[in-house]
Amino acid sequence: MNNTKTIKSALISVFHKDGLEPIVKKLNELGVTIYSTGGTEKFIKDLGIDVVPVEDVTSYPSILGGRVKTLHPKVFGGILNRQDHEGDVAEMQEYNIPQLDLVIVDLYPFEKTVASGASEQDIIEKIDIGGISLIRAAAKNFKDTVIVSSMEQYEDFLTIISESNGETSLNDRKKFAAKAFNISSHYDTAIFNYFNEDEVVYKASETTSKVLRYGENPHQKGFFFGNLDAMFDKLHGKELSYNNLLDVDAAVNLIEEFKGEDPTFAILKHNNACGFAQRKTIHQAYVDALAGDPVSAFGGILISNTKIDKATAEEIHKLFCEVVIAPAYDADALEILKGKKNRVILIQKEVELPKQTVRTALNGVLVQDKDYITDKLDDLSYPTNNKPSESELEDLLFASKLCKNTKSNTIILVKDKQLLAGGTGQTSRVDALKQAIEKANSFNFDLNGAVMASDAFFPFPDCVEIADKAGIKSVIQPGGSIKDQLSIDYCNDNNVSMVFTGTRHFKH
Repeated sequence: MNNTKTIKSALISVFHKDGLEPIVKKLNELGVTIYSTGGTEKFIKDLGIDVVPVEDVTSYPSILGGRVKTLHPKVFGGILNRQDHEGDVAEMQEYNIPQLDLVIVDLYPFEKTVASGASEQDIIEKIDIGGISLIRAAAKNFKDTVIVSSMEQYEDFLTIISESNGETSLNDRKKFAAKAFNISSHYDTAIFNYFNEDEVVYKASETTSKVLRYGENPHQKGFFFGNLDAMFDKLHGKELSYNNLLDVDAAVNLIEEFKGEDPTFAILKHNNACGFAQRKTIHQAYVDALAGDPVSAFGGILISNTKIDKATAEEIHKLFCEVVIAPAYDADALEILKGKKNRVILIQKEVELPKQTVRTALNGVLVQDKDYITDKLDDLSYPTNNKPSESELEDLLFASKLCKNTKSNTIILVKDKQLLAGGTGQTSRVDALKQAIEKANSFNFDLNGAVMASDAFFPFPDCVEIADKAGIKSVIQPGGSIKDQLSIDYCNDNNVSMVFTGTRHFKH
């Protein structure tokens, strides 16, 4: 059996016409009969190329405001007939159905219409019916029919027909069919997710992918599915790795908590902040963030909530760091940062972050709402006799934001809007606190007057006692333990203030 097919006829019906002209001209040059309808038909005619209106084949005009144009047996019969099947061949002749060897379709832009904030009526009208049906039919019959299902495939298809004089191999057609089913399934997923309000169903589809150098370790393959270009403008440096992307994700989510606030700088390592400070200038914010842990900062991910200036860039340039992220850079700052050829420099764009988190678990996936609650002043209750001062309250809420974005179990120590130390990923909260105190002491921080944040409640008073003896006099925690009163009593007896948020912030 000869698996090579020569294209003799084509149905072209596209929404976007960009890049279509060279294909139409090549098909015309090859003597291919072209069928079309609506705007695509006019586009082809305007090129001075003969085109057969689909209406001439079906004997039906485009009806219902253009909703029905190609949905007809004479169209789908031309696509779905099996050329090696005697019955199909006979029926094609009996009903005078033209053979269609090639289908080129570009679907209505449903996702872009949703993203634009269009009305529901406009969105509904961008649900393609004829186009998606043509794609599925042609892909199903790939043994005989070629399907080009998006404008991104035009260049490859043009190369094939130009080099082979209009012939396609079975392998070519099967590859185009696979791409078509990828597009159709993605399209249907987007539509379902738009409509779905009640069903607990997980459907996700990403058509943009990137092969990474490797995964978490060199022996693991790694891939990123998503559109990094929508998130960042990459100005300089090497390709982001799997581990870089995890750290960048943590950095972006952390700095989002401080959007629109005074200049804030974070340094992250292994998904946790090792340095963090908020100051009147971004230069001082960076200097104080680095002071939090200049050892861990080596090879870290740096992120700012405001433009990076020359003075800050000069300080950053002294440190080996993997990635620098900011909403903007002064020109002279950018030139300094580009001094290290592998340093990745990113401009973070204004992009809405996902509302859910997804991770694999066992033989399935875990999906949850993102932790969208940021503890605010109005959320706090005051169970102790001693109340925090205004400056302590500011530090407590500052520490709470950091705590929310740090791996559990965690304790965060803050003073004057600077991260002094954190205890992260420990199996007990006491160990997390001891780790944080030891780390703060190792960098010569004075804990007197510092505040402490915990991501979950204290089941016993041991943590507040240890903190108090280290000089910490104000605490923020969710509360909710059946033994809360033990911690409250200790605070009352030792002049320590404590506030409850009512919200736990585990992060595993």
